[in-house]
Amino acid sequence: MAECRQLFAAKLHDYGAAWRIMRPSSVTDQIYIKANRIRSIETKGVALVQEGVRPEFIGIVNYAIIGLIQLELGPSETADCMSADEALAAYDRKAAAALELMLRKNHDYDEAWRGMRVSSYTDLILMKIFRTKQIELLEGDTLVSEGVDANYMDMMNYAVFGLIKLTFGEEENAE
Repeated sequence: MAECRQLFAAKLHDYGAAWRIMRPSSVTDQIYIKANRIRSIETKGVALVQEGVRPEFIGIVNYAIIGLIQLELGPSETADCMSADEALAAYDRKAAAALELMLRKNHDYDEAWRGMRVSSYTDLILMKIFRTKQIELLEGDTLVSEGVDANYMDMMNYAVFGLIKLTFGEEENAE
């Protein structure tokens, strides 16, 4: 998460909070682009653009946090409505909430993520994206499902698991 936050802060320096103009559905589409690229690279076994899978998982983490912020505040009509300090504070709040959820689920599921493959995280993120798009089409009027925010949190946590596996290896974490 520190690596994800560092990139978020660097982009915040370069671009400001330009992402504040995005509607949640656009954030969902940005996450889709990243997850779809990961799956494409996993399927084809090669990337023609030299950025690999790792930066895409980082992008999913950061866009999921952006999505959570946008759900809370709503999109802005201008890009400069949030200071860097405010954006980083919001980032930290959303990251902490996702970590708290992950720890609770990790307890209940007995760290099952450790035995999963990175490609499964990709598929689960894509499934969560399609669920989110359906919830967005229904304008949040679901019968039994969690909301968009829960899906963003799950996407973020699956991406973090992918980053852990990419950093430490599949076999080491499967034990």
